[in-house]
Amino acid sequence: MLLQIPEVLTAEQVKQCRQALNDADWIDGRVTAGHQSARAKHNMQLPEHTALARQLGDLILAALERNNLFMAAALPLKVFPPLFNRYQEGQSFANHVDNAIRQVSGTPQRVRTDLSATLFLNDASDYEGGELVVEDNYGVHTVKLPAGHLILYPASSLHHVRPVTRGTRLGSFFWIQSMVRDDGERTLLFDLDMAIQRLTVDAPEHASVMELTSLYHNLLRRWADV
Repeated sequence: MLLQIPEVLTAEQVKQCRQALNDADWIDGRVTAGHQSARAKHNMQLPEHTALARQLGDLILAALERNNLFMAAALPLKVFPPLFNRYQEGQSFANHVDNAIRQVSGTPQRVRTDLSATLFLNDASDYEGGELVVEDNYGVHTVKLPAGHLILYPASSLHHVRPVTRGTRLGSFFWIQSMVRDDGERTLLFDLDMAIQRLTVDAPEHASVMELTSLYHNLLRRWADV
């Protein structure tokens, strides 16, 4: 499932992130890349141990916890602390697949990367190029979203970032270990959840609301790995 989640951050939160990142000290983005990805990755990254990275990461994590669409789609068990990157003219990230397991630096905690997420932190009009391109069983998807919007997709997907040809692209990226590791099962649960929510609005007293809600939780109980 590839899903756009609008307005994860407010305009004021986006402004706060951009102002902080404009004054930040950036390093070579290959510091967090695996052996293969390091040869494909050409961007800059905010050092993950800095107070600024933790502060902005906490802001994003808090916003995700309040976002019902994200919670329904990801069913998160663990979220890797958000990282931040910057692409300037000529920079890109060639085709790659994200590592299956990520260790949170400085801790024993490991996160299985069921889902990848990119949160756009400046508007598409600020730069040319820089599209995220995700390949899945249904084809090739090109993604370039407004500031504050997020794209969520299976971490097993082959994907790349096209070269930026003008301006600067700012974003945050991170991974999610879901309670339901299988993408097909997770998609069925999401679709069922959305149908229940629509039915609750349209016919709140209908007996099917309880029946479908019971079905949802019984499937989640069957498939969840917690």
